[in-house]
Amino acid sequence: MTMICSLKKGPSLYTLACLMISVAYASRAAPNFKVKAVNLGGWLVTEGWIKPSLFDGIPNRDLLDGYQYNLKSVKHGKYLCAENGGGTIIVANRTNASGWEAFRLWRISETKFNFRVFNKQFIGLDTQGDGATVVAISNTTGASEVFEILRRDDDRNRAKTEDSVTADFVGNGGWGDEDPSVFLIGFMGAMAGEFQVTNGYGPEKAPQDHWNTFVTEQDFKFISVNGLNAVRIPVGWWIASDPTPPKPYVGGSLNALDNAFSWAKKHDLKVIIDLHAAKGSQNGNEHSSSRDGSIEWGRDDSNIQETVAVIDFLAARHLITSRLYARNPALLAVELLNEPRAPGVSLDSLVKYYKAGYDAVRKHSSTAYVVMSNRLSASDSRELFPLASGLRGSVIDVHYYNIFSSTFDTMTVQENIDFIYNNRSAELNSITTSNGPLTFIGEWVAEWRVKGATKEEYQRFGKAQLDVYGRASFGWAYWTLKNVNNHWSMEWMIQNGYIKL
Repeated sequence: MTMICSLKKGPSLYTLACLMISVAYASRAAPNFKVKAVNLGGWLVTEGWIKPSLFDGIPNRDLLDGYQYNLKSVKHGKYLCAENGGGTIIVANRTNASGWEAFRLWRISETKFNFRVFNKQFIGLDTQGDGATVVAISNTTGASEVFEILRRDDDRNRAKTEDSVTADFVGNGGWGDEDPSVFLIGFMGAMAGEFQVTNGYGPEKAPQDHWNTFVTEQDFKFISVNGLNAVRIPVGWWIASDPTPPKPYVGGSLNALDNAFSWAKKHDLKVIIDLHAAKGSQNGNEHSSSRDGSIEWGRDDSNIQETVAVIDFLAARHLITSRLYARNPALLAVELLNEPRAPGVSLDSLVKYYKAGYDAVRKHSSTAYVVMSNRLSASDSRELFPLASGLRGSVIDVHYYNIFSSTFDTMTVQENIDFIYNNRSAELNSITTSNGPLTFIGEWVAEWRVKGATKEEYQRFGKAQLDVYGRASFGWAYWTLKNVNNHWSMEWMIQNGYIKL
């Protein structure tokens, strides 16, 4: 590091000038400590599997946005299908249900819905034709795309438009096998994220108290006294519009983030702000607040600029103490986007966004690290190096799980541990260079596909990951602090002696 000092009278002034320059350029190299962090997942961005009870009070909770169903006619014994995946008529002639026979819900109320098909059109009446033919040709929703689901306990359901029962059948209100408006609904997939929980309850009933109770100052104290030195906090794009974000989102998460910075400062912890959910969803998963599993982020410049504005807001945010996040000693880094997925998010769009997001952070801080997540499913783990290597204080984030691949389905305890020491170590080495971006294992967990593993085997698996991921030049963050699934909860793992830091 080159240090430039101005000559002043008196050694104390000389030293101060040198230190100011040193701080301004500190982020050229690795931090003077390795990040040992835990993610605060499921707090400010809902993930239903982390705390399923959040969804318990939603009426028709199995009919939320993004739930996928097939519809089997009881009269014909065949499945409804969006011919060619959408863009033309709906038929009822399929003997098996797959992608074209899957309909994704957009929830309007407890009983009224839009149905979205494989190619993202919505089912409705052909208003340009006879007004009765059911089609999937519209990319937007209106009155002719609204359906009501009437239920019976044996899962026979009647689907009708607001205007008529199926296209041309009046119906008699019964549930007989000869009634062409009656269908058996078959479950094909679910989502349980922020969009689902807020739209499911509605803005008046959405559980805002979760932000005040799920993570508290006591948790920050627990994190601090148990050998961790940082938290990675996932946030959603709607936080920049708090306290009145667009529907269905509700206000309150910004105040919780403000509290987190105060607690972090008090308990000597660093904060990594992680934009976990971008508008439109960057990966189609529930943890990015996707409405129905689609990836809509990064398709145009306006969407990218909206996301840059969120980063700018977070980097410039005033705390209640009148300090900026950017000037708060707790702020360590801003992660521009979590887990964008290839090929839905193109590399060109992502690089364009990352450069603009980096500049937005630098407007407010010369010392905060800027974290850039690798794309999921990308073939080249170094694809961001041409950009990141030229940016001071840049960090590449990779996530390592021995779960989300069939590769791990039959691995033994020792094979999993060997995979960490051999394969993961090699992967980390391949993205670690002396003159490139820093490396961060932003998510990992001591859970696997092994059935019936002992506590000692879990301890060995956790230790292997701590050994290898501790070599990352920026550090690591465990997923997550709290979870009803014990081994996914670092709190539980520490309290029960499965992990020692």
